[in-house]
Amino acid sequence: MKVLWGLSALLLCLNRANAQTDPLIEAEPMEVYNQTSAVLSCKLTDPPSTVKGHYWMRNGKVIESSKHNLPTLYTEHTLAKIDSHSGGLYECVFLSEPEVKTTIEVKTAPLVSAYKRSEHGNEKDKGVLVCVSYGYPLPTDWKWYKLEGEDKTAITNGTDRYEIKSTPNRTTLTIDNLDIAMDIGDYICDGTSEFGSTSNKVHLRVRSRLAALWPFLGIVAEVIILVSIIFIYEKTRKPDEINDDDDSGSAPLKSNANTDHKNKDVRQRNSN
Repeated sequence: MKVLWGLSALLLCLNRANAQTDPLIEAEPMEVYNQTSAVLSCKLTDPPSTVKGHYWMRNGKVIESSKHNLPTLYTEHTLAKIDSHSGGLYECVFLSEPEVKTTIEVKTAPLVSAYKRSEHGNEKDKGVLVCVSYGYPLPTDWKWYKLEGEDKTAITNGTDRYEIKSTPNRTTLTIDNLDIAMDIGDYICDGTSEFGSTSNKVHLRVRSRLAALWPFLGIVAEVIILVSIIFIYEKTRKPDEINDDDDSGSAPLKSNANTDHKNKDVRQRNSN
């Protein structure tokens, strides 16, 4: 029994010794929410080896301006303005062997934005409406609505002609067999996370299948009108030109003939 107690005490001492030498990062604050600005800081104690520098990362990407080659055990990163584009997972990384890092969450309400404010499609074709989201955490639930005056009508995925596909940062509404009378109008995309929901609006225009032919038909009509004008103009001016040529051609012939007769008479008289 004494041997077992001795072994237990030895293991406990070893665990305490290892715990004292494990690297520890004190992050302040561990989570940021509902703030317009913040200073993130990390302090490293008991590094596993000499620290050669440190830097910060956001959502897995290095923040280049935060890189430092100083052997300090403290680093901070300032967020002058916190919005949906600056929220995310921030990591402070100390360059030791091995690297030591910890995570600070900067949480914001989601921002939903239409990929395009206005979309268009041709009658009988498919219409595709897209919304994206920014912020952290991203929406866990997406919904689509069709505006009917002041009322919103929920669109159910997989019913009628509608298909909805969503990921945390993107949602797509596909409408099959577009109809001018039924489908033209405004659509609402709504994204919800644990910190609330936001929405945005997309306007859908539906064009007739013949709409693409109108420019071509207009060009053809212009060409036909132009050719007709040229043809009519040429048709009306040709007789006048022919008459003018006949008059100008006959006058010199008559004058030349008279001159020749006079010359012949003069010559005959002189010979007599």
